[in-house]
Amino acid sequence: MNIKNVIWGLAFIIIFSACNRKQTEAFEVDKHLAYCDKQVHRTLTELGNRKMMPRNIPDSLTHWKLVPIGIGEWTAGFWPGILWYNYESTENMNNADAATFYTDLLEPLTVLPPYDHDLGFQIFCSYGNAYRLTGNEKYKQIVLNAADTLALLFNPKVGTILSWPREVEPNNWPHNTIMDNMINLEMLYWAAKNGGDKKLYDIATKHAETTMKHHFREDGGNYHVAVYDTITGDFIKGVTHQGYADSTLWARGQAWAIYGYTMVYRETQDKTFLRFAEKVTDLYLSRLPKDEYVPFWDFDAPNIPNEPRDASAAAIVASALLELSQLEDNKEKAKEYKTAAINMLVELSSDKYQGGDCKPSFLLHSTGHWPKGSEVDAAINYADYYYIEALVRYKKLISGIKVTENFKDA
Repeated sequence: MNIKNVIWGLAFIIIFSACNRKQTEAFEVDKHLAYCDKQVHRTLTELGNRKMMPRNIPDSLTHWKLVPIGIGEWTAGFWPGILWYNYESTENMNNADAATFYTDLLEPLTVLPPYDHDLGFQIFCSYGNAYRLTGNEKYKQIVLNAADTLALLFNPKVGTILSWPREVEPNNWPHNTIMDNMINLEMLYWAAKNGGDKKLYDIATKHAETTMKHHFREDGGNYHVAVYDTITGDFIKGVTHQGYADSTLWARGQAWAIYGYTMVYRETQDKTFLRFAEKVTDLYLSRLPKDEYVPFWDFDAPNIPNEPRDASAAAIVASALLELSQLEDNKEKAKEYKTAAINMLVELSSDKYQGGDCKPSFLLHSTGHWPKGSEVDAAINYADYYYIEALVRYKKLISGIKVTENFKDA
């Protein structure tokens, strides 16, 4: 063995570790939360009195494209959720008033039949955060009602919640389930322990188990869509809708899996889910570009490094890993996940990824639906939502409290 190579190797490890340590220790979370507050108020000024939600800012524009609130707008809950996190961060009642206004705009969505698998995104990000921070019983009941409605899309023969219920063929065949649905389970778990039907816990856990069984390849990468026979419950195939190809690793799909199984472990305390959260996380981290923490939109896209990035995936994973680092029973993995999460926040908080003075969004360079050419290299509201959630979680983490607790309750 060459002693010089050993010495140089040890030196590299020491220098690399020191750089990582310096990078994470230097992250000024309050500075970046203040930046978010500034961008929120720029957006509020831009919105004026219009009762619409900011959805995205294409690369060629400097202002938000707005969307009406209605069936099919799966992102409707993210802007109110952003406002609630901003209120939590600032404790400014004017911010609470803005959050209340945009949350209340969603009330028409709370009295509809089971039309959308994304009720968790729409209702829990908005009304869920509203109840968490205000204790308003009206908000609580809306979340409980939404959980019951979402549960109506559960097919016990298949063992998952139906995706795209308004687009399926007659007789609801086939039964599609998308990876995004893992996030909607949190509302079911919450409802089951806050006055709702206890069967909601069982539905959420069964969905997670079935998804774990059929939605993933051997290495831990997932298909965007799992297709089942509605009648027999048999798994038919795994395909993609928003990734590059059926066999590739779509970055945001893997982010949903990391976030989803972290949350499922928190709610069930079943170590099977913890081990699986580790598996899907470790694959994601191993596939990141060297010395970078924001992935390309698909890890297997053919023109890397000349492919769009997806800041939304990085924000989702950063938020998830801050929680996973607290839930871990392995100290080394806890440290690894915490360091990775902070490095993701450092990169997302750099000039390269910040809207800054050019745009009122928090983040740039997300990719929504590359195959459709939709929201490619754009600012997108859910990237901003998970970014501010991750910042708030990081502040809780360094304050020594659980990232899912309220500051005032700790």
